Amino acid sequence: MSDAGDFVIRMEGVSVRRGDTTLLDSVDWTVELDERWVVLGPNGAGKTTLLRLAAADIHPTRGVVEVLGSRMGRVDVFELRTRIGLSSAALGLRVPPDELVRDVVISAGYAVIGRWRERYDPLDAASSASARALMTDPEILLLDEPTAGLDLGGREDLVARLSLLANDPEAPASVLVTHHVEEIPPGYSHGLLLRQGQVVAAGLLDDVLTDENLSATFGLPLAVQRRRGRFTAWLR
Repeated sequence: MSDAGDFVIRMEGVSVRRGDTTLLDSVDWTVELDERWVVLGPNGAGKTTLLRLAAADIHPTRGVVEVLGSRMGRVDVFELRTRIGLSSAALGLRVPPDELVRDVVISAGYAVIGRWRERYDPLDAASSASARALMTDPEILLLDEPTAGLDLGGREDLVARLSLLANDPEAPASVLVTHHVEEIPPGYSHGLLLRQGQVVAAGLLDDVLTDENLSATFGLPLAVQRRRGRFTAWLR
């Protein structure tokens, strides 16, 4: 049994509603310091909503969310966000069209999008070769469909880099959201399967990624196989 301080994310009875729509329904989930999680599910399953909670970007309608030991609703989220590395396709849409790549990375140190009128120290510029999500030396890394829009070569290059990071014992805990089992980097340890806002299965990746669980998650008769550290899935 882990101490409470070992959890970087804890969700208990968490639901998120928008009007009459339930995006997440009674979710229980914990992420520990040394874990690498993949979150899988079809469109509309609640994956991005889950990640937005973990990123301190939104609050739950019901339930308890704790991130890095701080309970949502009782913490300065602007300070908390500087401790979280977040990469997402949606984030890219918020970047000003004339922004330089270097400045996109640097601005992560201030938990803002776009340099606008901010002034930066020389030490910030020296760190700009790192990816934005890792700019602040985060305590947790959240990746929302990082391979979206990449071709096969780009995807495989990124998966390989994420695998190296996952196998680094000094790297932060990480959560990767994806639609495809083929995009799970070797080294990821745990899996969370979502369908219609509810948890289908959660736990060690090899226990979670079964034919039965994957079929229930995507509503199709699927088979899954692991070979040389990579997963593939197909319609039975």
